[in-house]
Amino acid sequence: MSETPPGPRTAPSGDRPAVLVLRALGLGDLLAGVPALRAVRRAFPQYETVLAAPGSLAPAVRAAGAADVHFATPENGRQVPSLDHWPGPPPALAIDLHGNGPLSHDVLAALRPGRTLSFARPEAAHPDPPRWRRDEHERQRWCRFLTAYGIPADPAEVRIPPPVVPSPAPGAVVVHPGAESAARRWPADRYAAVAAALRKAGHRVVVSGGPGEEELCAEVAARAGLGPADVLAGTLSFDGLSALVAGAALLVSGDTGPAHLAVAHGTRSVTLFGPVAPALWGPPPGPRHTVLWHPGPPGDPHGSAPDPLLLRIGADEVARGALAALRHGDPAKEVAGHV
Repeated sequence: MSETPPGPRTAPSGDRPAVLVLRALGLGDLLAGVPALRAVRRAFPQYETVLAAPGSLAPAVRAAGAADVHFATPENGRQVPSLDHWPGPPPALAIDLHGNGPLSHDVLAALRPGRTLSFARPEAAHPDPPRWRRDEHERQRWCRFLTAYGIPADPAEVRIPPPVVPSPAPGAVVVHPGAESAARRWPADRYAAVAAALRKAGHRVVVSGGPGEEELCAEVAARAGLGPADVLAGTLSFDGLSALVAGAALLVSGDTGPAHLAVAHGTRSVTLFGPVAPALWGPPPGPRHTVLWHPGPPGDPHGSAPDPLLLRIGADEVARGALAALRHGDPAKEVAGHV
């Protein structure tokens, strides 16, 4: 088996000018930003591309292959992090891929870069500076932003290579009931009903989850009639989760990090949306990915209770969507970086 490729360095070398990119968010945000990050690295081959992102995302940053340096930021949720620990001379260019407010712009500007590109304060001399659009998909937004500054970016360039570690459940249907916030967490009994229906149809089903989701996953598995060996919760590294999703027949989940991994690996998926419309955060269009959403007013994706729109999705609806996706089979996955 091949060895895991070396990851990016943890600090700028100082041998070349640096392009510092701020995107200090979660796994799904990182994967949605891959097309933009790759565009930056490609546009400045003579520079060191430095990605400021949480240290916990190091394996994902390595897998994305979109930076020379991973400059670890504090683990402070979705808040704009401090960059006071920047070790080198001012970056030649700073790019704000974090958000559209002044806070993220200001933490970059405080490093006194040669130039700063951001939605918050577009360059005054630019003939047609990009403007923030609330109704724009996340991948499209940042690619449009870069393209406006002469950095061509393709929002379809989402794919990452599968990890070298083997899948712990090759060919299984993966049900992932967890999510960072309760607003995007569909009820456990409904996930269990879907898992039971898939199992009854003859498919192997495993339940996956991250640290702290062991009890949730065990509940889903028990309700679905699955055994302890079918629960993969709290034990998988990023590479293990990535391999699980890459080797799955189908992923069933909410709008969370593993759904973005399914896009990155070209794995069939059924994704449940609630507070945020799939037009803003969903997978690329096409037969490989199924989105389930009942349109309505937008909600709070970080809320403390399941979003009302998410609760409109029934277990029968999800089971039908999953079985239909599985009947399509597993088409050959492209080897290039596009969907």
